[in-house]
Amino acid sequence: MSTEVISQIDVDRTRGDFSYPEQHTFDAGTGLTHGTVDYIADVKQEPDWIREFRHKALDVFLSKPMPTHWASKDLENIVFDNIRYYLANSQRPTRSWDEVPDDVKRTFERLGIPEQERKFLAGVEAQFDSEAVYSNMKKALGDEGVIFVGSTEGLKEHPEIFKKWFGKVIPTGDNKFSALNSAVFSGGSFIYVPPGVKVKHPLQAYFRINAENFGQFERTLIIADEGSEVMYMEGCTAPKFETATLHSAVVELVAMKGAKIQYVTVQNWSANVFNLVTKRAIAHEEAEVKWIDCNIGSRLTMKYPGVVLKGRKARGEVLSIALANNGQHQDTGAKMIHAADETTSNVISKSISIGHGRSTYRGQVHIPRHLKGCKNNTECDALLINSTSRTDTYPAITVRGSRNSVQHEASVSQVSAEQIFYMQQRGLSEAQAMSLSVNGFVNDLVREFPMEYSVELKRLIDLEMEGSVG
Repeated sequence: MSTEVISQIDVDRTRGDFSYPEQHTFDAGTGLTHGTVDYIADVKQEPDWIREFRHKALDVFLSKPMPTHWASKDLENIVFDNIRYYLANSQRPTRSWDEVPDDVKRTFERLGIPEQERKFLAGVEAQFDSEAVYSNMKKALGDEGVIFVGSTEGLKEHPEIFKKWFGKVIPTGDNKFSALNSAVFSGGSFIYVPPGVKVKHPLQAYFRINAENFGQFERTLIIADEGSEVMYMEGCTAPKFETATLHSAVVELVAMKGAKIQYVTVQNWSANVFNLVTKRAIAHEEAEVKWIDCNIGSRLTMKYPGVVLKGRKARGEVLSIALANNGQHQDTGAKMIHAADETTSNVISKSISIGHGRSTYRGQVHIPRHLKGCKNNTECDALLINSTSRTDTYPAITVRGSRNSVQHEASVSQVSAEQIFYMQQRGLSEAQAMSLSVNGFVNDLVREFPMEYSVELKRLIDLEMEGSVG
């Protein structure tokens, strides 16, 4: 990338760092009790089985201790009694952009959501705090039987599909934060793609936290029926508040026989957000699930997308990029559980640590003894920008039996002073040279991102690198 190209990249430093005054019709207040759960269920007019599901989940959450094997020191800073668990203006998103409230419309217009929809998306959902405010899909997809709505609408309007898979991929008791989400979940997407339908353009959701001391708990369920294909993209932002903000989502994917799902995430949370997310997929026979995950920002991210390879010749892939700057810890990785013969998994992780930032790769690959013909490839590459940054790698690969193959590769490197000096002699500033080095380090993965997101990702990296030198 030339100096001329770099100079043309116009990064809006305030793109995500703004908020509007709160005017919520529904507010559950602070703190988490069974009364909070009833308030959410009442407001959303949910059936009894969901209310019961929520109450049981709250009991599980309260009974589970805070994780000690993760970044427990950071987690101790979360005060659950200070968090607001439900804030919303409406219970049903509009299909017309003109009908979205003005302050919400201004928020998403500043983030470029309507513009992106017009350009290349097949459908868009925009969530503001606890609920979707806008949801729309191209008519041609609806005519093919594709469903793309918020989780609230999915539950009410398509219960026969929703109930079959809801909570089946990720049980309530999977971990403390999946239990928390199960108790207070709101918003998120519900997608169903009928057999043989290939959605040619991406579906996108955008999650925006506007309120202070808030917790966002969206729940996403995507079902790709036999032989279907879909790509889903999500973006996340929040303004910079002094107080801690919690984002604890659950994402469940189901790829039936021969189906393909790509799930792309580019998050740019502000540095006060605790981002504690559980994401998992089930891949049936000859199905393929690919997670493409980019984590920039947040105070602490703990996210390990996984695939349970349930059917013969199923394939799972996780491609992840994490960038940790001062005061940030990116604890990310992947889980691949092989549960059928001839299944294949691929994990490629790239992390960059800047200043006093810390990145951690935490992975799990499991192939039991009775399987044959299974393959896994795991690559973990870390780049340290300076001597005060830190990276850790914790791969857990369990292979039983002799009829499977696994390979693991890991590397840690520092930005070469000679390389930076060479580029500076060609007219680049130190920050530009550093940015080129980092973009080169992740370039092979960035090529896997959709064009709109790959450009945005490079801009975000450029912005992060500007303050990292000098």
